[in-house]
Amino acid sequence: MTVVTLPDDSWVRDVGPVPGIEYVTWDLRTPPDRAEEVAVVVPPYTGASAQLSALSQVPRLDLVQLLTAGYDSALPLVPSGVRLANAAGVHDASTAELAVALTLAALRGLPDFVRAQSQDAGTWLPLHLHPALADKRVLILGYGSIGRAVAARLIPFEVELTAVASRARGGDELVPSVHGVDELPHLLPHADVVIVLVPLSAHTEQLVDADFLAALPDGALLVNVARGKVVDTDALVRATSHGRILAALDVTDPEPLPPGHALWSSPGVLITPHVGGGSSAFRPRAVRLLREQISAYAAGRQLRNIVHEG
Repeated sequence: MTVVTLPDDSWVRDVGPVPGIEYVTWDLRTPPDRAEEVAVVVPPYTGASAQLSALSQVPRLDLVQLLTAGYDSALPLVPSGVRLANAAGVHDASTAELAVALTLAALRGLPDFVRAQSQDAGTWLPLHLHPALADKRVLILGYGSIGRAVAARLIPFEVELTAVASRARGGDELVPSVHGVDELPHLLPHADVVIVLVPLSAHTEQLVDADFLAALPDGALLVNVARGKVVDTDALVRATSHGRILAALDVTDPEPLPPGHALWSSPGVLITPHVGGGSSAFRPRAVRLLREQISAYAAGRQLRNIVHEG
């Protein structure tokens, strides 16, 4: 029998039995039961990054299966020779929904209405024609599975889509072609909305810098549901401080964003506290992935979403 750890009993119940697999629960906070036998570890969804050093307690560990799409913080803590898989696809629906919600909220001025309602007596704001999402030129920066999920949700809003990935390639049923990131200087001046979805790496850290922001037209909206470090925070503060561009951010650098940080008070900036994947859509998709991945492991089949071969 192959021993697999799951974060708690609820995950054991939901994933269900798999032939050849025996489950133990481990939240990475205490020494694991049957550490000498564990081959696969599924860390908890939240708070795992601070605990991943505990993986060194599992001498025969072969695979770490994350419940997050991002893996940049986990990679340095995975022991040598251990494979790492992320949860690509699990968060597509949740993150795509939030990307669209942030876009609509920022364009249609919803934060202003919330502030007006939260006043003691409430304030009925005068009519103001806010920008619509309809007819906007939307650039999706990072056209992987989440990027495609965003594109599919945006098409009914009657937008003009441009997809950008690390390299140019052919399109799909949603976009006629995918541009390479090297084309950004020519694409950004024509983008009304940029939705950032790239993973964090040495190539994407501070990809959205002062030159990137300066290339956007006045009134453009930057939506970041990727990682905070993809954006140069100081450059973003300067670009938004006078209202030249808008920003809707689910991630920031630093994170959590401390009280008093300039981004909190920058006009036209909407901030949510890294909740892109945190919806009711997460659990059933995560359970399906774990069931498929654990079954494949037990049967010796090819695994999904391997991001590090060990």
